[in-house]
Amino acid sequence: MRLLPALISAILALTACSQQAPAPGPAPKPAASTNDTGGSAKGDLGPPQGEPIQATLTDAPAVPPPITRKTPAKVIVDLEIQEIEMPLSQGVSYTFWTFGGKVPGKFIRVRQGDTVEFHLKNHPDNKMPHNIDLHAVTGPGGGATSSFTAPGHASQFTFKALNRGLFVYHCATAPVGMHIANGMYGLILVEPPEGLPKVDREMYVMQGDFYTVGKYREKGLQPFDMQKAIEENATYVLFNGSEGALVDANALKAKVGETIRLFIGNGGPNLVSSFHVIGEIFDKVYTEGGSHPQENVQTTLIPSGGAAYVEFRVEVPGTYILVDHSIFRAFNKGALGMLKVEGADNKALYTGKEVDSVYLGDKAGSLTAVGTAAKAAAKGELTKEEQIAAGAALYQGTCSACHGVAGAGIPGAFPPLAGSDYMKNLKADDLIAIVLNGLQGKITVNGSEFNSIMPPQSQLADDEIADILTYVLNTWGNPGGRITKAQVSSVRSKTPRPPGAAK
Repeated sequence: MRLLPALISAILALTACSQQAPAPGPAPKPAASTNDTGGSAKGDLGPPQGEPIQATLTDAPAVPPPITRKTPAKVIVDLEIQEIEMPLSQGVSYTFWTFGGKVPGKFIRVRQGDTVEFHLKNHPDNKMPHNIDLHAVTGPGGGATSSFTAPGHASQFTFKALNRGLFVYHCATAPVGMHIANGMYGLILVEPPEGLPKVDREMYVMQGDFYTVGKYREKGLQPFDMQKAIEENATYVLFNGSEGALVDANALKAKVGETIRLFIGNGGPNLVSSFHVIGEIFDKVYTEGGSHPQENVQTTLIPSGGAAYVEFRVEVPGTYILVDHSIFRAFNKGALGMLKVEGADNKALYTGKEVDSVYLGDKAGSLTAVGTAAKAAAKGELTKEEQIAAGAALYQGTCSACHGVAGAGIPGAFPPLAGSDYMKNLKADDLIAIVLNGLQGKITVNGSEFNSIMPPQSQLADDEIADILTYVLNTWGNPGGRITKAQVSSVRSKTPRPPGAAK
């Protein structure tokens, strides 16, 4: 009799199950919609149609033209890795590892749903194996596991661009950080099927941090410093691979009334970018390259290995300054560029001068003379005239804010350098020590008393201090003379820095 309750319960359970609806099968796949900004399941828009297309690739700051076709295609991308020595700053070179011979690598533009056939070549003159990890790839390693390529060899793999957006690509061969730090990164745009809203100009800017054995602007070929990279102590933070890549004659250009779209990447390998354009407000920011914009943004964070694109309209002519607003990176590590806008003034919106050279320092003008002097010095042929020309350019970025563009100083605040009787009575080593270690307290110059502070400028390279002092000594009625790099190096080694000053 004890079995009867259990038997009854089992019969009731089976009866209830028989009355339930059958278990549902797999959900039907949603139809593709060009207006849907959802996940990757909606990016498979069917097989490629038509003949294969060779991708148009561009070097920064250029961007390939928008895609106008309405169907997915097979897109072939050919990219060659080159290890090549190029300028890092004026008179400073570095052996970059590149996707396509430039830093950043080529801009790649495809359409959501495209099938991308990727061909990666490693130039036979290279020393290292490399691969590529595209953040636009859905699959292990983002393509890295399929593209390990030795020098003189080539690899091929295929992926479908499922997610729309702006994505970073980079090398992922061990040691990964070193490959990225040497410049191995770029951007790939996966356009939505309906395309992006039309703008007048599109431009490609990518930030990266570099780690050299020598200090900032120390001349010559600079090796990579692994320990600095591990400690995230960047020597340079740069747009488009070199200091000055977007400055002066290389500045981005636009006209009043135009709409601008900047595709901005951050290769890293370490630092997060606080991207800002001085004098503009971003109308729209597609954060981290995603689908939904934020509006009316002043500064946007771009993570290492991330991207964003920003849109804005330029209403006033002049020079707009691109910076990483972690601001010492802009003025002391190189993360500064320019957007020069031409057109009619609009005084109702803004009155002001074109470029404030005191504010921008040596970034406001050309540093070509610095490179010329560095090349001459490397050959042992540096003349005093070349030093003076280099010093004139560097003076604007280090001394002119206090001592004036013409060396006149600021009455009651900062002493003049022009016709200075104070300088006339100092030996060369004393002048060098003042620049290296700073000066404070009362001094009398040309009959006037000053009681201000000159901070140490020991962050400057030895040749920079030599060039600036040689310029000052030979300008504005000063007595003349010449300071050498060797003299600065000697004084630096013999005099201790004050607390907080660079070594």
